[in-house]
Amino acid sequence: MNKTYILILFLLMGLGACQPNTSPDEYNARAGNPELLYASAKQLTNVMIHDIFKPPVASRIYGYAFLASYEAMVPGDKGHHSIMGKLNGSEATPQPDAGQAYCFPLAGLKAFLSVGRALTFSADMWDTYEHTFLPELEKLGVPSDVYERSMAYGDQVAKHILAYASKDHYKETRGFRYTISGKPGTWVPTPPAYADACEPQWNTVRTFTLDSAQQFRCLPPAAYSLDKNSRFWKLTTEVYDIGKHLTSQQRDIAYFWDDNAFVTNVKGHVMFGSKKMTPPGHWIAIATTLARQKKVSMIQAAELYSLTAIALYDGFIACWDEKYRSVRIRPETVINQYIDPMWRPFLETPAFPEYVSGHSCISAAAGQVINRLLGGTIAFTDSTEHPYGHGVRSFASVKDAYLEASISRVYGGIHFRDGVEEGTVQGEHVGQWVIRKLLPVTIARQ
Repeated sequence: MNKTYILILFLLMGLGACQPNTSPDEYNARAGNPELLYASAKQLTNVMIHDIFKPPVASRIYGYAFLASYEAMVPGDKGHHSIMGKLNGSEATPQPDAGQAYCFPLAGLKAFLSVGRALTFSADMWDTYEHTFLPELEKLGVPSDVYERSMAYGDQVAKHILAYASKDHYKETRGFRYTISGKPGTWVPTPPAYADACEPQWNTVRTFTLDSAQQFRCLPPAAYSLDKNSRFWKLTTEVYDIGKHLTSQQRDIAYFWDDNAFVTNVKGHVMFGSKKMTPPGHWIAIATTLARQKKVSMIQAAELYSLTAIALYDGFIACWDEKYRSVRIRPETVINQYIDPMWRPFLETPAFPEYVSGHSCISAAAGQVINRLLGGTIAFTDSTEHPYGHGVRSFASVKDAYLEASISRVYGGIHFRDGVEEGTVQGEHVGQWVIRKLLPVTIARQ
């Protein structure tokens, strides 16, 4: 049996078997154990790794799944407020029946599982997970009528969120093929896979909070030039020189933040892929680590996940808008053509234009939200990538982590310095905007 399922089984067994006289406070406390939500969040990440979702698409799945979980829990907590109706194109979430008893943590878990299943492919993985997870929820001491009513409400919220998701223009972007212009200084596919451009119409999907994909436009990138005294050439030679003399620390940093959903491995005449966590998956995992560290409640964890995922999603839209406007060439292409045809970056170059760095943008966006919700400087150790062989790193603050994620792309040889720096600025703007839109001062947790 998978270690995740064993952990869930022991966790739920430890919460106690069904007791006919269990009070609402008791069964809500048991069902409100945030570890149940953490385990389900991990399961969603496992499914997405298996299904190889591209990073922007992964952020969309996280966004709607965590939104559903949060919205289904909100009616049971006076200190939190629905954000449906505040999100672009959204309508208020259906409310539970007045005068009826509910276990809202159960509703939140059910809503999350229903949306996560609907937006991913591997139904068999969900079947296996729920075969262990759902029967154990029935042993938490929740009266059968309350249990059924709560699960039904979770499904109702899930359907509402899925209806909202169905109108975000995502389906219309499927199957679009990007045409390379061939203009000097513009992006072309890179080795070893020479893959097609990733999500070239992502700036057309509906944002959660941004007024438009262009709301936080970046400064223009350094103009393409092969003049040895130009800014662009200096940026290029910097990447080349760093790549030629990488320190062990720089290698560790680059590899730790690689977060490539599908790495292409070439061994002689054989090519095969390795699956890993995406950048949004990494930040959701960091949110889990910090939520555990701060000992937050389940509704606080759901809020943290939801707003972090919203920031990740809107960050990708803003960043991708810039990528396919500037369509900037990757360092690998310039270096191979004009400096050293044998040079290769430490990391595999992703299949989309360089400017600005997506990891820099979404990391900063997520970091801003996490800092706001959990309160200031938080030192932590991130071991979430350890199962994928990426080691463990410690940080004095969330900002230190997202700045390291940003510079890691230069160490990896896949971004120019201005691309990561401007991406970080854009992401900070996005994260701060999400906070202003969804956490007004009157209701924000301190």
